[in-house]
Amino acid sequence: MTEPLEHRPQTKLPDPVVRRLPRYLIGAQELRAAGATWVSSVELGRALGLTSSTVRQDLSHLDVEGVAKRGYEIAKLASALTRTLRADREHRVVLVGAGFLGRAIALHGDLMRYGFEVAAVMDVNPEVIGTSVGRLTVQPMSALSNAVKRENIDIGVIAVPAEEAQAVADALVATGVSALLNLALVQLRVPETVQVVEERIVVSLQELAYRLCATGSRGQVQVG
Repeated sequence: MTEPLEHRPQTKLPDPVVRRLPRYLIGAQELRAAGATWVSSVELGRALGLTSSTVRQDLSHLDVEGVAKRGYEIAKLASALTRTLRADREHRVVLVGAGFLGRAIALHGDLMRYGFEVAAVMDVNPEVIGTSVGRLTVQPMSALSNAVKRENIDIGVIAVPAEEAQAVADALVATGVSALLNLALVQLRVPETVQVVEERIVVSLQELAYRLCATGSRGQVQVG
């Protein structure tokens, strides 16, 4: 089976494709770091738990060409993925919720590597406000608007209990933040102009538990 020779980039990609593209980028970066220069759709699919057909279809949306019997030149593939995911620019993040989950995200060592900098951490708990999270000091929610403007923040991460999440989302939207990562187990109501990605650990664990029981397997499960 040969690789596709023409690829036509699209301005609007299907959501399932968008969810898989970061995995391709990480895979390409790891291969490049290991010294590889080419990768086939079969090899990439095997590494990511996807079929080669899915890989070819997904990458056909990018401005990158495959070469018959060789596959994709990794440097060019990584570059195309970086451009498509806007990973060639820095995104500054405000994290709301300085509990265990929030602190773990703020201190995540790979965020800077992929262009995301947590520039501010906010909370409403007086016992938490003023404490340190790495190089940052937890600020009160009353300072949110000033922090967003001062730090040129464009992404908000909501790491608070479900009952507080909507109020936090409203506050973030009011400051002009139009991209939210919601870690709370609740559906947010936001204007159509605001982009929201839901990442719910409990839901993922429930799906994993179902798959485990349904298959009787304790091996690795690839989702998406």
